[in-house]
Amino acid sequence: MDMNGSHRIPAKRETVWEALNNPEILKACIPGCESLEKTSDTEMTAAVTSKIGPVKAKFKGSVTLDNINPPESYTISGEGKGGVAGFAKGSADVKLTEEGDETVLTYEAKAQVGGKLAQLGSRLIDSTAKKMAEEFFTKFTETVAGGASPAAAEEVSDELDPGIAEEAKRIAIEEAPGEVMHAIEEAEHAVEEGIHKAEENIEAAARSNAFGGPMVWGLILLAALIVVLAIAS
Repeated sequence: MDMNGSHRIPAKRETVWEALNNPEILKACIPGCESLEKTSDTEMTAAVTSKIGPVKAKFKGSVTLDNINPPESYTISGEGKGGVAGFAKGSADVKLTEEGDETVLTYEAKAQVGGKLAQLGSRLIDSTAKKMAEEFFTKFTETVAGGASPAAAEEVSDELDPGIAEEAKRIAIEEAPGEVMHAIEEAEHAVEEGIHKAEENIEAAARSNAFGGPMVWGLILLAALIVVLAIAS
């Protein structure tokens, strides 16, 4: 998986460089980051909980900085293991270009995943990775520019990209275990029986003009069906 992008940050390059090397700021801006500790001038350890489609895992790993050229560029690389969910590793070349009182941050990243994550499909993984990258840089820009404190930047949006949701739904349906599919079929059968009984009761009440007659009961039936179908879906 390859990714690249650029972000304009309303701050001096030295300020942006310091923030990129500040574990507290990075922890606040990385989606799902639970801990980030600097073990040396070029190394950090991290724990991140991430959800990609139906797979949610906690990754523990290390981050290393190479090719350091302050305050202009560096290469950041890391590897994390998420137990049975698999692993993720990659690297990114980050460059800072000063333009007046602003800094343009550009990056080129490469990453790969293994285990269950690799079975989710490249489209889902790419969409999730790009969403997380945009979320990180948005928070990072706000924090560095003074628009938000590191604590405020920890608030993570729960909004799910429609493309990611659709892909996750497809995977869940195609790869659902037999017992799950059986449970779904039983639930659908129960809903059908409930609807059938409701129809019989309502028709009987309508024939006797109870509670307003056929028109009112027809509307009640329609509302009931909408609710049942919504719950079933």
